[in-house]
Amino acid sequence: MKMVSRTDIGKVRLVNEDRAAIHQELNGLSLAIVADGMGGHQAGDIASQMAIEIIEAQLQTIHWGMPVEECKQALKQAIEMANEKIYEFASHRENYHGMGTTVVAIVVSQELLIIGHIGDSRAYKITNDAITQLTEDHSLVYELVKNGQITPEEADHHPRRNWITRALGTEPGVEVDLYEYGWRPGETILICSDGLSGLVESGEIWQIVKSHTNLEEAAERLIYRALDAGGDDNVTVVLLAHDHDEDEEKG
Repeated sequence: MKMVSRTDIGKVRLVNEDRAAIHQELNGLSLAIVADGMGGHQAGDIASQMAIEIIEAQLQTIHWGMPVEECKQALKQAIEMANEKIYEFASHRENYHGMGTTVVAIVVSQELLIIGHIGDSRAYKITNDAITQLTEDHSLVYELVKNGQITPEEADHHPRRNWITRALGTEPGVEVDLYEYGWRPGETILICSDGLSGLVESGEIWQIVKSHTNLEEAAERLIYRALDAGGDDNVTVVLLAHDHDEDEEKG
């Protein structure tokens, strides 16, 4: 498996509140996390950094071969722990009240993806034929789309498209969405903050990834395209490519 992470502050923001982490080898599994922080007084970058560090620490005991349901529960509990710690931190510091972050965390084996998700950062699967969004945004516009009040195209340009309905660290407890997907050699997983998905349409993301066999170049091109489209937010991308050469190692 190949993994790469890239981030950019963008053209407007004074602070990069996005954070990402990749661990190619974690007891026979791999781990990737993207968090997009929010809150004034540099609170957002603290929230996203705390989320990354706490989830990383809590998942040190996962390992290849453990039952899928156990792995899901470990991921869920790690994200819940991050929520608890961030909320507690903010509650005791006036400047940080209301700070929070999105999170997409993926535990990966050669056959499975287990995703924990809160907010509007996204995970996509990219194949030779298509790009598929693997997570559902916790956002106002997504609720409007689900209820048929606006179209997906209208959602892309809605003035409140950045309003999220669920975040990590803003409440004492949080509901974590968990997903389980299979994946195969030749497929690529993208996780990103809305600095990419809010500015670059999924079809163009698919074209960029499929036209660059080098993962680093694909990540750099995605960042460049978001900046070229306005760069009005921090932008972070993590790409995971299923490596054919490793396919038989853990069948």
